[in-house]
Amino acid sequence: MRFYLWLALAALTLAATGAEARPRDDVMSRAFRCAAISDTRQWLDCYYGAAQPARAALGLAPASARQQQLVQSPPPGGAPADRALRDQVMAGAFRCSGVGDDRQWLNCYYGAAQPVRAALGLTPAPQAAAGPVPAPMPAQPGFGIPAKAPPAMETNRVTARMKSYSFNRYHIFTVTLENGQVWHQLSGDTNDAHWTKPASNYVVSITHGFFGSFNLSVKGLAGLYKVRRSQ
Repeated sequence: MRFYLWLALAALTLAATGAEARPRDDVMSRAFRCAAISDTRQWLDCYYGAAQPARAALGLAPASARQQQLVQSPPPGGAPADRALRDQVMAGAFRCSGVGDDRQWLNCYYGAAQPVRAALGLTPAPQAAAGPVPAPMPAQPGFGIPAKAPPAMETNRVTARMKSYSFNRYHIFTVTLENGQVWHQLSGDTNDAHWTKPASNYVVSITHGFFGSFNLSVKGLAGLYKVRRSQ
């Protein structure tokens, strides 16, 4: 939550300076409200409802009334189990800020939600279509959802030597530590690792990041990577 509070304070600072807020700024401000929602499916609908200011400015059909209502009155709940995934979506939405055209920015905003849609077993969402953004369709039970939640961090920091590492075709890494833990780089992380030495040459530190995420660093090397744990 500190991550969202920091961003909200940044938005308030912008307003205090007299800067004119664009519809996309209003969208991001509304998206912050969705953080209180514990259910992932409802959070995704709220995220779509937050896009209404941009849709209105572009003359597109409005988001559904239910989606907009979730933004206005997010139902409170327990702590979400997918904080790192939501953090990945929000980080992707913020990277859209470099897009100049508002229609393309809205496409980028919708596209940033793909990690959550994939986790829910949903098909890729249409982008800024002329019609309203459809509500997520029901997924088959268990499709795209891990059989069990990954183990939590037992301490505030894990330091261990690498046992092995590998890269997929997109150069996203998987690291196995000597303590048996397996960590995967998040697909939305834009930092590339350039490891060429045997795995035993590298000592890894895992620390907590913003909004339930985890950071991986290698002793003596520059670079900080967003990761999730599977074992």
